[in-house]
Amino acid sequence: MSAPTSPVPASNGTTALTPAPRAVRKRSRKALARSAAGDRWVAGLIGLVLLLAGVGTALLAYGVFGEFRASRPLLDPMIVDALRARPLLWRIIAIAVGVVLTIIGLAWAVRSLRPEKRPDLVLDGGPNTAIVVGAGAAAEAVAERAATLPGVGRAKARVVGSAGAPALRVTVWITDEADVADVCRRLETDVLAEARDSLGLEHLPVAVRLELDVAASAPRVA
Repeated sequence: MSAPTSPVPASNGTTALTPAPRAVRKRSRKALARSAAGDRWVAGLIGLVLLLAGVGTALLAYGVFGEFRASRPLLDPMIVDALRARPLLWRIIAIAVGVVLTIIGLAWAVRSLRPEKRPDLVLDGGPNTAIVVGAGAAAEAVAERAATLPGVGRAKARVVGSAGAPALRVTVWITDEADVADVCRRLETDVLAEARDSLGLEHLPVAVRLELDVAASAPRVA
């Protein structure tokens, strides 16, 4: 998908598209899909630790750290004596570490499976006044407007991101007779431009997904 653009009046009376600021391009990633950067970093860090442990074990087995080191016990005898001297203490420590790791794992799973946020849009209504537009209402309005375009069977929209940096994710189901180029043009000029004006947003990153409306395209049997 190309970088988001902003309509700017050209000298010849037409509308030219100029690249949006870098901050808006960064926000547009939220419109494409839910970010999994945090999960990738954690998974990569765990993988790196396990890789280093595996490489260290292999080097130890091949005698890189000493000819007789591979045949010696994994733990130093001094460590073994310390564990045997206070078995209850080390069991408590092991249980505590296990509980902490379990909590971290559960928190990670909950964060990954948590539904994506649908932020409400806060508009400036004047001094000491704010107008709040619900995420569901804004998305429904965009979807209903998109569904009225020629060649569009149905549409669905969703507000993502945050209240301070919203974005739209729109799915449009087109019919067999639809002119895809015309649908995309009307989405930008008729639907999305109206949404930006209505919400008072100079930049509103949007990701549009086009699907074939199979139900509308299926042949009817008399």
